[in-house]
Amino acid sequence: MSFPHIHDPELSLLTPDDDVADPEVTILVPSLNEELTIGTFVDWCRQGIAASGAAVEILIVDSSTDRTPEIARERGARVLRTPKRGLGRAYIDAIPFVRGKFIIMGDADCTYDFRQIAPFIEAFRKGSEFVMGSRFKGSIEDNAMPPLHRYFGTPLTTWILNRMFGSRFSDIHCGMRGISVDALLRMDLRSQGWEYASEMVLKSVHMELATTEVPIHFLKDPEGRLSHMKRRGWMEPWRAGWRNLQAMFVYGFDFFLIWPGLLLLTLGLIMMLPLLAGPMSVAGVRFSSNAMLFAMALAVLGQSMLVSAAIGRVIFDYSGHVQPRLEGLLPYNATIWGSVVAVLAGVLLAVPLFDSYVGNGYVLPEIGIETNWAVFGLWLIITAFQIFISGLMIRALGVMLPVKKPAPPLAG
Repeated sequence: MSFPHIHDPELSLLTPDDDVADPEVTILVPSLNEELTIGTFVDWCRQGIAASGAAVEILIVDSSTDRTPEIARERGARVLRTPKRGLGRAYIDAIPFVRGKFIIMGDADCTYDFRQIAPFIEAFRKGSEFVMGSRFKGSIEDNAMPPLHRYFGTPLTTWILNRMFGSRFSDIHCGMRGISVDALLRMDLRSQGWEYASEMVLKSVHMELATTEVPIHFLKDPEGRLSHMKRRGWMEPWRAGWRNLQAMFVYGFDFFLIWPGLLLLTLGLIMMLPLLAGPMSVAGVRFSSNAMLFAMALAVLGQSMLVSAAIGRVIFDYSGHVQPRLEGLLPYNATIWGSVVAVLAGVLLAVPLFDSYVGNGYVLPEIGIETNWAVFGLWLIITAFQIFISGLMIRALGVMLPVKKPAPPLAG
């Protein structure tokens, strides 16, 4: 598969003398000053390619100031020279230069064993669109992963993501992973830094990609090499964990809205509806207009969360089914007239309180049942407005957002 060249004067492609023709798979790996390991890494890739029997190109996206690009090209890799502008951006820059149907990603520091790429290629050929490596299902060499990452950070964030999205990943931070080029293009990665890794996992779930995990071997840094994480200081793992959680919040914000929103709306209605008949006591506790106001606040907050979740579902929907389904739940004419009726009902419920206010010399009377009716009427007006506006916004998103079509079935 090939792409039209996107002209960028800051990018230049270096090709080896024994370049691969018509590759099925692209090994796509960014590098930054890895002259200590890049030669061994490319040799490992070539061993893995030979063992797999597939046509595979090696594409190194390089922003180094040392001899990394020269060594990689001499060993048989293509090298895309780019400015230093972020790990995620390196993958985005490389997309037009990818010739394979599938991509295998990783690091050039020889911590991921690219002599073992055959399981990834086999998974692709069986129909997988996203193939995650798993260090926990494979092996982790002694001292390869800091205890904080191995026993706390990675298991915790993996557990959180699985709870949020109903996924079954065992190692969401594994850098060795594969994806079909078609899925990567539809994914439309935006992250410029290393956060691309979390964005990719989260979007793969939103897109409902055919996903599988394969065990991989994770090795400690070669002697003499200091990892990029260690170079940035002891706080970097904590910053990395926080940025990963931030990505989860951004791409999974509807998770924090739907069930809490339903709970708050339900509690609000359970409290409000009985109070329409006037103050009441439950187990010796008296509920009156103050409780009515509190219940209305719960209901408004809950339905606001549900409306926001619905809009989020449309934004992150890659199936193309959510927006039409929501439009079906909120038919245009029925939504308009239903909103009008709700507003009129809300106004009518507020009339007795207003009448008492006028009759009392423009002074609010003592709190009574009319106040409860007015509060419920106000809730109806707010609800009508929210439903009407959300219906318009969902339709507007359907017009403004690009059409996200599911990928065609992959050939076996």
